[in-house]
Amino acid sequence: MNLYFLLFASLLVLIALLFILPPLWRKQPVAAEDMDSRNLAIAKQRLQELKGQLQAGSLTQADYDGQRAELELALSDDFAIAKQHSAGLSGRWMAYVLVFTIPVLAGGLYATLGTYNAIEPSAEMLGAEPDAPRIEDIRKMVDKLAARMQANPDDAEGWIMLGKSYKYLQQFPKAAAAFEQAYRLQGDKPEVMLLYADALAYANDEQLAGKPTELVFKVLELEPDNVTALWFGGMAKAQAGDTATASQLWQKLVVLLPAGSKEQQEVQGLLAKVGSPQETPPAAEPKTGQQTKPSDVAIAVQVSLAAELQKTVRPEDTVFVYAQALAGPKMPLAIVRKQVSDLPLGVTLNDAMAMVPTMKLSNFTEVKLLARVSKSGNAMAQPGDLIGTIESVGTGDKSSHTLIINGAVK
Repeated sequence: MNLYFLLFASLLVLIALLFILPPLWRKQPVAAEDMDSRNLAIAKQRLQELKGQLQAGSLTQADYDGQRAELELALSDDFAIAKQHSAGLSGRWMAYVLVFTIPVLAGGLYATLGTYNAIEPSAEMLGAEPDAPRIEDIRKMVDKLAARMQANPDDAEGWIMLGKSYKYLQQFPKAAAAFEQAYRLQGDKPEVMLLYADALAYANDEQLAGKPTELVFKVLELEPDNVTALWFGGMAKAQAGDTATASQLWQKLVVLLPAGSKEQQEVQGLLAKVGSPQETPPAAEPKTGQQTKPSDVAIAVQVSLAAELQKTVRPEDTVFVYAQALAGPKMPLAIVRKQVSDLPLGVTLNDAMAMVPTMKLSNFTEVKLLARVSKSGNAMAQPGDLIGTIESVGTGDKSSHTLIINGAVK
């Protein structure tokens, strides 16, 4: 039985060599240019599909940015592989090496790991799909791209790709630094300016004041109908308390967005909440079914950490307790910052804790409650943070709500 098996294995090795050796002797170079062109064409086609889905409203801007960043990373990796192919395996010497190494390696590995009577089909052989790329794999690709940019600091497109990659990983300060380099190289290019402004805002707890606002309104001077700039411009003015200008910008944006799209409905919802100073009615007692008066809104929350997670945190880790709108922007409507050492704790969320004057609890009849332990102290959720949620709470509900931190951010 062993003799038959060895003869059969030797035959398989010989067949493999017959496939591998002739091309090496002929010295036929790998057509790297053709491979690059084909990969680029496929990437362009996919990018057009993503843009179509974004315009049709089937993809959000965040999903579009994430998928585009993954596409660009994959394309960059393909180019690197193609270049490696074009540079190597071009001499006959490799043929002689393979004639010797393939049988020796095959025999050595089988002698160490194999057993001929234990050959059974695995899950992969039966067609099981491999696991999806893990976040660690993406980080490695981004690290390779960052190292490449250090060697090629004048590659503006490379900095843009790196910035988008960091944004996808929610490493916003690094994303802002990468977009800053692209802005330095390309100047007042609207797309780069908006990417830079967005990353700066995320790195500053979603606040657009300062440099982000300057960039956004410079884009509006160049392109008055730029929908992204109109969105950011309205948000910047709303955060600054200038609801009249925010309303004007968003009114213009509503007309430019596809009719009935999710984006248009979201902007219409913001307009309904912000309104304009001329249209704001005088204060009055709320009727049944309407939202509560601002002065009456107060949500009591009792926060604790699940017993099984207490050994995974440190006393100085930051705890955020906050409320979010059920739909629309995820900016906290009211937020309190504490430490793990304060747990369990009781807090009361109200309008005085709003991050933006026009985005507060009293503007909503229902909200989502969250409590999150952040090891980094970052107000933006990061993978590995611990979190607990209550999906829906009425702002007029005066009872105390128990919120247990018992999960992890993926």
